[in-house]
Amino acid sequence: MKSEAFFNNNKLIFIFLIQIIAWWYVPAVFCYPVQFTDAGGNNIIIKSRPQSVVSLVPSISEILFKIGAGDAVQGITFHTAHPFDASNKTIVGSFSSPSISRIKALNPEVVFYSSHNKKVWEQFRHQNCQLINLKTDSIADSCKNIRLLGQIFNREHEAQNIINEIKSSLQTIQNKVAKIPYSNHKRVIRFMGLEPLTVPGDDSFQNDFIRTAGGIPPIFNKQGSVVTISQKEWIDFNPQVIYGCGVEIETAKKFFSGPGYKDVEAVQQGKIYKFPCDLTCRAATNSGYFVSWLAAMIYKDEFSKKENQVIDDKTFKSRKLHVDLDYIKDIRIAYSHIRDFINKTLIIDFKKPLSVVSTLEGQRQAIESVGNHYASLPCWIVGHNDSVQDILSRVYDVIGKSADTASFMLTGADMDNLSIKHKRFREMEVYALVTAGVESNAVRMSKDQGKYYEPGTINIILLTNMELTNRAMTRAIITATEAKTATLLDMDTRSSYSSRLHRATGTGTDNIIVVQGAGVQIDNAGGHAKMGELIAGAVYEGVQEAIRKQNAISLKRNVFQRLKERKIRLYGLISDKICECNLSRNDQIAALEKTLLDPRYAGFIESSFALSDDYEKGLFTDLDAYDLWCKNIAEDIAGRKIEDMQDLVVPKDLPVVLKMALNAIINGIYYKTN
Repeated sequence: MKSEAFFNNNKLIFIFLIQIIAWWYVPAVFCYPVQFTDAGGNNIIIKSRPQSVVSLVPSISEILFKIGAGDAVQGITFHTAHPFDASNKTIVGSFSSPSISRIKALNPEVVFYSSHNKKVWEQFRHQNCQLINLKTDSIADSCKNIRLLGQIFNREHEAQNIINEIKSSLQTIQNKVAKIPYSNHKRVIRFMGLEPLTVPGDDSFQNDFIRTAGGIPPIFNKQGSVVTISQKEWIDFNPQVIYGCGVEIETAKKFFSGPGYKDVEAVQQGKIYKFPCDLTCRAATNSGYFVSWLAAMIYKDEFSKKENQVIDDKTFKSRKLHVDLDYIKDIRIAYSHIRDFINKTLIIDFKKPLSVVSTLEGQRQAIESVGNHYASLPCWIVGHNDSVQDILSRVYDVIGKSADTASFMLTGADMDNLSIKHKRFREMEVYALVTAGVESNAVRMSKDQGKYYEPGTINIILLTNMELTNRAMTRAIITATEAKTATLLDMDTRSSYSSRLHRATGTGTDNIIVVQGAGVQIDNAGGHAKMGELIAGAVYEGVQEAIRKQNAISLKRNVFQRLKERKIRLYGLISDKICECNLSRNDQIAALEKTLLDPRYAGFIESSFALSDDYEKGLFTDLDAYDLWCKNIAEDIAGRKIEDMQDLVVPKDLPVVLKMALNAIINGIYYKTN
């Protein structure tokens, strides 16, 4: 309940947080050896930069890659999908059940572990290996860890830059929240799970996120990363905003409609939000971004008011790019503040006006600049009532352009993940400048429904050293679209709406700009023309690289990531009741994870992905041979003959082939332990 004591307590916590934040940013210079005490109370001495590291903690892995220490990382868990350069690292299992043998095979100098990894501690504490436990209970803790890892890996400057970025984002949010009367601050809870009902403990960094976003977290007088609460505690707190990971929120829909639970303000007003697990479940390098996003969701209407803006809309820096075409006067990425949040704009200025064809605006004449504008999600949320024209008008004001002579696209893909690909044949050249994100609205055309509009997600700008006729420019759109779709199909990019059944052909919001160019006139950019070949090649490689940068989706991604893309959770595959042995459900999940680390069984599942897609399309109908393969796999895992294959997979809505494949793996584990 909103008692005076409740508010005063949270005020004190908020003030204390601000004081801690001020402490983070005191720069320091260190050299080897680096000496500190870790969260386990162990005295650690690092005498030189580690060359071989295994990180079992996703937040630590994220920091290591972000500060530029990824070269030292040899092994990670499959929970570490980002950043894109993590795809070539050895997967040693999950956060909770890593493979001891895989870790040993890497012979690491350092293993970053958590208190959950007791078996790792027992196995490696007497080895010639440094075990380091860096606990994170607050945003301040995460910044201390960033600084410490910067020292350990001789990346102090990079670490400080990350901390400064977090500081800047949090300071902006604090300034914006300060304009909202404290009596209007909202009660916010992070929902974690059901049966029993679980939320973060009072001392969790999750509640630190809420406080820093200007929300009021619950105080249940319970400590720990995950605690259980009663229905009465839930109702008494009466949250006005509820949020969680996407999977958690999806599974809780029935719960929120149940007696008592449905009566809280957040449920009644539809203030239930889901965020990516990479942001909600870890305090690391993206803490500032997540707090900004969370605050924007909590105070969407308040933040959208002009009087609550705290930073003037303006460009504060730019970064030069290089495209070697005679008619390009300048090409750069401009960094600006719009609605208090960082925006990034690709700007290409021409030496003379040119014609363009844009799928967002149509045919345009006398264009002096084209580009691609990125606004982060907090910015989109705060400007939720703006039209595309309103957004572009505001962007043009900030970057000094006019709608009469500029043609720009809008995207939610970070411009720092821009891909520039160049193709050449004799005197003919093509550049494709691509941004791409496919995790939220990738679609399978002809299968998925169109429900809404928002600015583009796969955006492509085509530049050539030839002069394209109107016919060639419009034909280039088809060529580029076919190449984009070929990339998505070849990468097995899944539809966001029917991921178990379909590969995506694009997103629902893609756009292309084709620039007329200058030089020898070209009238054909189709598939049989050399210009079409170059366009297709540049787009194909550009889309692939842009997706890899933005979403860490690459051809080399592991089987765990590909299961996740199909919304198949290992924990949801196995029932508590299927095992007659002494294995707990967690032990069964650990056995499943270990089995899928074996390339033979991972390859079986990955082959089944392709077979499933073809079966669902009707390209083949007889599964007798495949059924025999499944039985052989199960027996190989079990180490003995299986007379009676059982139906052990819990979800009933899986495609036929995928259910057979997963059932084979689980049967093998079942008969191995029974």
